[in-house]
Amino acid sequence: MVVQSIRFGELKVPEEKLIRMQKPILGFERLTTYCLIEREEFWPFLWLQSVEDPAVAFVVVNPIVFFPDYKIEVHSKEIAELTISRDNRVEIYVIVTIPDDPTRMSANLQGPIIINTENTRAKQLVLVNSDYRVQHNIFDAVQAASKPVAKKKEELVGV
Repeated sequence: MVVQSIRFGELKVPEEKLIRMQKPILGFERLTTYCLIEREEFWPFLWLQSVEDPAVAFVVVNPIVFFPDYKIEVHSKEIAELTISRDNRVEIYVIVTIPDDPTRMSANLQGPIIINTENTRAKQLVLVNSDYRVQHNIFDAVQAASKPVAKKKEELVGV
């Protein structure tokens, strides 16, 4: 299938790679079919490009890249809607917002997008009883990850 994109021009995407949203992205309920665009120069980010609207594309990332402790609980109903049979056939992405000041770049950890890679069904979840917010600063997460970890007392005294 040929997908039109304002950012990337004409894209050839195999039908089996089209992502069909079972529960659309909030604010974009009319758009139900997307494709993931991977480009080496954007790594670790990807683009979730709408098939129906060439102007709509979201920057997404696997949240583990910047938030290694990120964990969500998915209700069995959500799993059933996507017909997920095995955990290793699921990919999770979060939408990234990139303002003019890149140090304020944030990830929406409260609204992850779950994709069943076996059947390409997907949905955006809204985590309600969670400490995750719509804006988690990526720059802060990178800074925190690069700080040296305090050594154990035994390592400091040479025991």
